[in-house]
Amino acid sequence: MSQPSWPEMFRVFGRIGVLSFGGPAAQIAVMHKELVEDRPWLSEESFLRGLSFCMLLPGPEAMQLATYTGWRMRGTPGGLLAGLLFVLPGAAVISLLAWLYAQYGTLPAVQSAFLGIKAAVVVIILQALRRLAGKALHDTLDWMLAGFGFAALFLFNLPFPVVVLAAAITGYMRKAAVSERPASAAPFRAVGTLQTIAVWGSLWLLPLIALSLSGAGFLADAGWFFSKLAVVTFGGAYAVLAYISQTVVSQFGWITAGQMIDALGLAETTPGPLILVTQFVAMLSGLLQGGLGLFLAAGAVALWATFMPCFLWIFAAAPYVERIAAHPRLGMALKAVTATVAGVILNLSVWFLIHVGFAETQVFEAGILHLPLPLWNSMNTTAVFLVLLAPLAAWMVRGNMLLLLAVMAAAGVAIAEFPFAIS
Repeated sequence: MSQPSWPEMFRVFGRIGVLSFGGPAAQIAVMHKELVEDRPWLSEESFLRGLSFCMLLPGPEAMQLATYTGWRMRGTPGGLLAGLLFVLPGAAVISLLAWLYAQYGTLPAVQSAFLGIKAAVVVIILQALRRLAGKALHDTLDWMLAGFGFAALFLFNLPFPVVVLAAAITGYMRKAAVSERPASAAPFRAVGTLQTIAVWGSLWLLPLIALSLSGAGFLADAGWFFSKLAVVTFGGAYAVLAYISQTVVSQFGWITAGQMIDALGLAETTPGPLILVTQFVAMLSGLLQGGLGLFLAAGAVALWATFMPCFLWIFAAAPYVERIAAHPRLGMALKAVTATVAGVILNLSVWFLIHVGFAETQVFEAGILHLPLPLWNSMNTTAVFLVLLAPLAAWMVRGNMLLLLAVMAAAGVAIAEFPFAIS
């Protein structure tokens, strides 16, 4: 590994933030390509350990992985830079889309471009999944754990923490191939860790307490609600989308069900983590309740409450990832989680592919089986055509990710304007 300069860090993590379309599977793929394949900044083992560690934490795992990798390279300032650059491009796009949505409703041309981007993302995910599986799955048990991760989530809808815990226990009980490892990991420093927790916990909670004490009703409610989500969101944003929708629509009445669906659709097609849907919901709610000032304030509160806890988790726990990996049994537990994560990413990939090609899905249930299936009469033939076109486009641009996204966005707009025989 080599330590990058600050200008290099800014350029590469800024690029990752701009290209981070398509949810965690695609975002992890982009980071792997930029940080491991294209540059000697992280080793394969270090990247996979970081990924497994972030999967264990509440909150958006891809954003936390970006923060962790930045921390690995340049300490806390590097983690802050990487985490912010991962979030801010998407936050800027969400702000613009929320304003345009409130003024003009849905934008057909923008939606068509995003449909093309989604098709490109399918190819990016599948290419990365193949590479990650080749690096993370070494023996029969690894492949079995990956299969377990996929089946547990996709076929049986088991809670994500249960899946990860089962994998970790399996790995812990497995006899370590190496009884001793180099003791190069950082020692546990209780005082330093407690100081980190106190500093970042205060930065997170004190502004919310101030909002509550000042009587800022809507802003305080939004801040505490999104902070609660940041603590309970294990397994990514998909795990709590139903809870978000039910609360903000039925309980709080901030927006309508139709607006929530549009919010999710727009958040899925912008760079950055899908949990940015909280920013869209907050900004739209603020605009409806109090105009432009509350629109901007609500967006800032949502971003603060959603992502500040991520920095707390990473900066408090990241110094001990290598220490855990250096312990024979704990290291095997982390390795088992890494193998299972390959199946988790496959589950996210299939979920994303189904929702790109089909407008509606249904769940087939039989006993413990909980299988999501597309409704074939809801197939989006334009989306399917774009998905089939994307591999050819990827081959033509020779792996240039930014160019691929631009080409497929243009293809989406062109097909919408001139649909040819697609119907």
